[in-house]
Amino acid sequence: MRIIIPMAGMGKRMRPHTLTVPKPLIPIAGKPIVQRLVEDIAKVCHEPIEEVAFIIGHFGEKVEQNLIKIAEAVGAKGSIYYQEEALGTAHAILCAQASLQGKVVVAFADTLFKADFQLDTNADGTIWVQRVEDPRPFGVIKLNEQNEITDFVEKPEHFVSDLAIIGIYYFRDGEYLRSELQYLLDNNIKDKGEFQLTNALENMKNKGTTFIPAVISEWLDCGNKNATVYTNQRYLEYIRDEEGLVAPSAQLENAVIIPPVYIGEHVRITNSVIGPHVSIGNNTNVYNSVVSNSIIQEDTSLKNGNVANSMLGNFVVFEGRQSDLSLGDFNTLTE
Repeated sequence: MRIIIPMAGMGKRMRPHTLTVPKPLIPIAGKPIVQRLVEDIAKVCHEPIEEVAFIIGHFGEKVEQNLIKIAEAVGAKGSIYYQEEALGTAHAILCAQASLQGKVVVAFADTLFKADFQLDTNADGTIWVQRVEDPRPFGVIKLNEQNEITDFVEKPEHFVSDLAIIGIYYFRDGEYLRSELQYLLDNNIKDKGEFQLTNALENMKNKGTTFIPAVISEWLDCGNKNATVYTNQRYLEYIRDEEGLVAPSAQLENAVIIPPVYIGEHVRITNSVIGPHVSIGNNTNVYNSVVSNSIIQEDTSLKNGNVANSMLGNFVVFEGRQSDLSLGDFNTLTE
């Protein structure tokens, strides 16, 4: 089993946080989004993960090393591929063509999920979906009586289905997927100016590939600041009973902790109330503050603040006000 993760996008909706780090490496409950994604996919697969292939822009050697470690943490080889130009989802996946072999899961790295199923690896292909109240902003699938996918419909104006595609796909034959993606590029088959995975899926279905749905119980978006803060909240609820959410090296002095929270290594919290739904990265100091429903990353200083529904990056200095914040790395904001 291989996992292919396209993540070369610029993350413009997450700025300023993505000016210094790719969006999939922003932490959720103490781990990067993409690490959570890889771990959760591995849990629903019956088979060991042989390789995790990351398709990225030129993010630098440190980022690439971190990605390799994420793959190794699930017992897999990590591979790095580059997408030099944003030409669509089909093009992005094909950038990892050397890894498109055997059983493959393709997962776009701006989404997390909660699932209660085990992946059926004997199926030709599986599209991961969730029921949504308003399907108009999404790509959706239609099913027949045999629970097989008959149609892929992009952003339907009229109701055809409430099963929205979340951006995770399983293919039993990676080589076949590769050939169908290559066909789109060779014949310049585009939709809205880009090479789209959904065109390849439609072609495969028309040639006899049977796709089935895998319905997840919760779909968590990391597309912008508010969505990411909410995802952090929900993820902390998932793991609230796990051990080690508060690091042994954290120093808590006159601190009230309201679970669920994640507190990293060598964090110092003094005269403060933390939680619920707060993640604090390594080496951060919080003094005389109240923090709820927020993500604070590493090496940051927060003093005399009342902070909620916020994201603070790495090496931030923030002091003295009540706020709903989105501060990127290396920012200083004081009164």
